[in-house]
Order: sequence, then C-alpha cells, then structure tokens
Amino acid sequence: MRARLTLLAAARSAPLLDTRFDDDRPLDDADWLELRRLAPAFGSLAAAELRYCSPSAGCRDTGRALGLAPLAQPALRDCDMGRWTGRTLREVMAFEPRAVAAWLADPFAAPHGGESLADFIARVGSWLDTRPVPDPGRGDVPDSEGSIVAVAEPAVVRALLCHALTASPAAYWHLDVRPLATVALTAHAGQWTVAVT
Repeated sequence: MRARLTLLAAARSAPLLDTRFDDDRPLDDADWLELRRLAPAFGSLAAAELRYCSPSAGCRDTGRALGLAPLAQPALRDCDMGRWTGRTLREVMAFEPRAVAAWLADPFAAPHGGESLADFIARVGSWLDTRPVPDPGRGDVPDSEGSIVAVAEPAVVRALLCHALTASPAAYWHLDVRPLATVALTAHAGQWTVAVT
C-alpha cells in the first residue's frame, strides 16, 4: 500500500515582496473570488481520508472553502520570523539589508531571532515523517493507496518538498510554489517521491 499526500498552497493574492511574514490574516475578497472560480478543479481532494491544514487563517479558510474540513496542525505553521513577523520583505530589506542577505545566504542563520530555514525545514519534515504511512505488516493491501491532503502556506510546501527530496536547504530558494498550486508526494517503503501528474 502507498500513501499519497497532496499538498495544496493556500490562496493568497499578494505579491511576494508585499506578503507579510507569518501573515495570519483571513483571505481577502480577491482570494475568495479565485477560490470560487477554481473550486471545481479541487473537488476530488474532499475524498481524502485524512485532511490537514496549517493553523493560519488563510489556510483554514482555503480548506473550508473547498469543503475539506481540515484539522489544523501546529507543525505546519509558517516559519517563525521573530522580529520580522508582520513586516514585508520589502520593509525588512529597507532597514536590515545585511540581515536579509545573511538569512538568504545561510540556511542556518536566524538574524530575525526566530527559526532558521534549516530548523523550519526540519520541523515540517518531522510532521511529514510522522504521517500514517501504510505498513504491509499491519495487513495493508500492497497495491492500494491511502490519501492525505494538506493545505499550507507556499513556504511550508517548499519546505516539505525539500525534506521529502532530501534536498539541501539551499534548494528551498529554487522552488516556486504559487497560491493554489498542488503537488503530490507518494510514500512507499518509507520513502517519499514527488508524483507529477
């Protein structure tokens, strides 16, 4: 038996430089309109056996709007950005350009006083590693598939992909996850692979 985890990036219309770190605002009108327009394309996700989301308002709203009724998972929260929380990247770059450069260059740096990128990836990776993966020893059917869906911030999806692929934390900056993008991970024999459909 295999486990299939579909990651869905929460709806959010703000450009990257204008997105606030650790933004816990609910969806705005533009986000709701986009969700209503695209909701039929996500209808199959409601059939998932297990449905999770980040505890942020935007992720909970996205999950509810798609009829998922997801269970909030604290481990899926966005990166703790310390004193940068609530500020935009543009604002932080204007006042702390050296700190931003250090944060971007070193995955173990946390000049903001919160989590480093490496710690963030490890945290969400630990959540991924504890997902119920089918076990033939329990009598799971080898060729069947269990389904899981998780609605998370794009940053969380990027971190989960880095962990699943055992990629260097530097790979995080090379993954472009847009709002309402989906990516599937398949677990088999204790390994996660990216399933491109």
